[in-house]
Amino acid sequence: MKTKTKSEETRERILSAAIELFRRRGFESATMREIAGGAGVATGAAYYYFDSKDAIVLAFYEHAACELEPLLEDALAGAKSLEARIRALLEVKLKYFEPNRALLGALSGHTDPAHPLSPFSAQTREIRERDMKFFERALEDSRVRISPDLQGVLPRILWMYQMGLILFWIYDRSASQKRTHALVDQSVGIVVGLIKLSGFPLLRPVRRRVVTLLETVSGEA
Repeated sequence: MKTKTKSEETRERILSAAIELFRRRGFESATMREIAGGAGVATGAAYYYFDSKDAIVLAFYEHAACELEPLLEDALAGAKSLEARIRALLEVKLKYFEPNRALLGALSGHTDPAHPLSPFSAQTREIRERDMKFFERALEDSRVRISPDLQGVLPRILWMYQMGLILFWIYDRSASQKRTHALVDQSVGIVVGLIKLSGFPLLRPVRRRVVTLLETVSGEA
């Protein structure tokens, strides 16, 4: 195991202190001075590692993506059908982010792609595309036949479906977010059923419209 440098340990300590403060005080209320105090470093040192609270959140996103990768790998390895694989990916993420649900709620207002913390921004693009790769894997390793004209866009569609579920989960006030888990159980089967139906030749015009619609929304041709 690689030994962490003092600089790496300090950076991780600041990140951990910031996330804990965001949980307790909220993202908007927390200050860099308070974050530095929680980490036991000078305010200038906190700014040396992170020039803003936004930079801390982006580091949190990256840290979460790295920690999730082996969990998502295990989820794919333990499920066979496409429905089971998609459900497993979703459940892993909901379980992982449970301790930071309130923080994600505070950040959920940043949906404008121009904002660096938006899940649709240029700053989060690499993390977004890495996440889509797991949906791509779920599709590739299943026995479901995917029409060639949908292969390139389905991972993005599934990722957007996931984001909708996560937003619902953030604001779900039911005990232990039971409504969200019920929604996952019910909707995954519908999504997979639509994917299977989409392969029929008669639905080619519909597939073209879906691809065009996604290109319009994403701004990518």
